[in-house]
Parts: sequence; structure tokens; C-alpha cells
Amino acid sequence: VVKGKGIHMCSRMTSVLLAATLGLLAAPVFADGDAGAGRQKAETCMGCHGVKGYFNVYPTYHVPKLGGQGAKYIASALKAYQQGTRTHGTMHANAESLNDQDIADIAAFLENYED
Repeated sequence: VVKGKGIHMCSRMTSVLLAATLGLLAAPVFADGDAGAGRQKAETCMGCHGVKGYFNVYPTYHVPKLGGQGAKYIASALKAYQQGTRTHGTMHANAESLNDQDIADIAAFLENYED
């Protein structure tokens, strides 16, 4: 046994555990959404995403169907549009004014929406 090595290993392990714990605390937390409230909040979304086979005119692209997507996926996508890490002008404008509860509610509604 090398003198002092046990203390060094203990301190390293403590640092690793502390970093892991802080990482978990810093991870995004998604509030439980209310699908009923989300139905009303998602009316604007459904103008494009609720139309089967909808294509945007300019630029031309197929608008993705959101019904049935996982709530965590929808919430993280809306957050990314808010923050500008996922780029789309219209989506950024729509997501920009949403708070965390709005996002959770919309995500809960869309996760359970069937067209």
C-alpha cells in the first residue's frame, strides 16, 4: 500500500460522485403536462401539424405530424426552438412565448392526440 493513495482515491471517488449528482440536478426537468389544457394551447400548432399531408408553400416542405410523438421529445424540441438551437423561424416565433407549463401541457396533449 502506497502511503496517501487511499485518501487520494477516496477524494477522486467523492469528486466523481459529486459531479454525477450535480449533473443529474442540472438535467432538464419536464413538468407533468395537462392534456386538457394542452388541447387549447395547441390550437395554433394544429393549424399546420393537425392537417394530414400538409405541405408548406415556401419554402416547400412536408409539415411533420406530431400526434403520438413522445411528450419528452415534443417538449425538448419546443425548448430547442425557443433557445434557437433548433432553427425554424415560424417554430421559434410560436415557441418563444411559451412557458414551461405551456410546453408540458402541449406535449401531453400531442402525445395522446390521434388524427
